[in-house]
Amino acid sequence: MQIENRRLRIGNQAFLFLSLFLFLIAGCATRRVPVERRMPPPAHPGIEKAPAKLVQVGVASWYGSDFHGRPTSSGEIYDMYQLTCAHNTLPLGTMVMVTNLENGKSVELKVNDRGPFVKERVIDLSYAAARMIGMWEKGTAQVKVETIGPVIEQVQRFTLQVGSFTEEIKAQNLADQLRKSFENVHVTMMETSTQKYHRVRIGQFETRESALPLAEKLSRMGFNVLVTSR
Repeated sequence: MQIENRRLRIGNQAFLFLSLFLFLIAGCATRRVPVERRMPPPAHPGIEKAPAKLVQVGVASWYGSDFHGRPTSSGEIYDMYQLTCAHNTLPLGTMVMVTNLENGKSVELKVNDRGPFVKERVIDLSYAAARMIGMWEKGTAQVKVETIGPVIEQVQRFTLQVGSFTEEIKAQNLADQLRKSFENVHVTMMETSTQKYHRVRIGQFETRESALPLAEKLSRMGFNVLVTSR
């Protein structure tokens, strides 16, 4: 009996020794390490930087009768009585807000031509635009030019803009003056990246033609009037 127990203990010890040996062999075996593929970092999905809006300060000039009726760089015929301008780098068709820094008056213009071609000048205005911001007599003025978007071709309703100011008090004073003679006078505010503009407007009209009689009346009273759909 003792001999059988001894044989059993020896058998168990041999089994344990064999198990330990196999475990050590497995531990020392070569381990397969997965290869990491180094790929370039992915671009940020869904993130698109919008082009920065232009803000430019410099000297503006204007051009008139010498170019009236001639083709512009866009192919449009230059009309000195329309609210347009010439710029050397902005895409044709861009809408800009031009502010006379000497008096705070501003006007929205469409870029349809190239120029000016005089050093240190940043923009050329039409005759009508120069009158709107009070620089046509002087010939030049220090201005700020801001892009406000592409031109809107399709229009729904029209208003008459009688003034546009960076100072709200000037806009309100003009509106109060106009309310003595006209209905539906209001002040709208448009804000760009650097400035707020207060625009004095009258009415809403379904068509441009229906707005013209009142525009002509205001012009005879000495106001610079813009028929606009913006």
